Amino acid sequence: MSTAANTKDGISIRVMAEKDYSRVKLFMQEQFFTDEPLSRSTGEQVHLQNEKESDEYHLSMIREGTCLIATDENQGGSIVGYVLAGPQYPEDMEKHRKEAAGMEQHTWGRICRLLSKIELEANLFERYGISKALYSHMTSVGALMRGKGLGSRLAATLMDVGRAKGYPLMVAYCTSYYSARQKEALGMECIHSLCYADYKDDQGRVIFTPAAPHTHARIMVIKL
Repeated sequence: MSTAANTKDGISIRVMAEKDYSRVKLFMQEQFFTDEPLSRSTGEQVHLQNEKESDEYHLSMIREGTCLIATDENQGGSIVGYVLAGPQYPEDMEKHRKEAAGMEQHTWGRICRLLSKIELEANLFERYGISKALYSHMTSVGALMRGKGLGSRLAATLMDVGRAKGYPLMVAYCTSYYSARQKEALGMECIHSLCYADYKDDQGRVIFTPAAPHTHARIMVIKL
């Protein structure tokens, strides 16, 4: 499988370019944030929270050549899925902790604090003795394409990209039961998890209550 592009049943996957981002961002708003379990459970307009910072982060990953876009060539090249991914280094853990701690008390801030917590607890770099990892940050497949293997194709293509670029490990933080199950089917291993029912604020209140079967946040990894 080529790391640059591959096509099957009219669906092409290729490395994302900066010029793709405006379309990807709209797709993200319509497909990702309405379906991601933690965002969906709050009813907030999560796509508008820390929007400028998120845009800058996403564009920085696109410039690394590690993001993918899937288009339907039978539908005029319309977007049907994407992966935003980029490099992660040991010093990023403390950077993420500080950034998350300083964010507002909205859903995206709470999600970032949860992800920082499990990132620090898992401590991939010490666990595996590595100095960098490919971080699969956000994956989305259009509603009409779900259940057709596109998510698995995106993840497998990203692994190829990671190998070609010399990453020793790929990691994904899965807030959805289905995304974790899909990645497990591709050989990724859950090395750390957090039960949402056990994640509480200072007053002892559960912070996230997504619908079943989304009960845990999981860190999935695979050696490349």
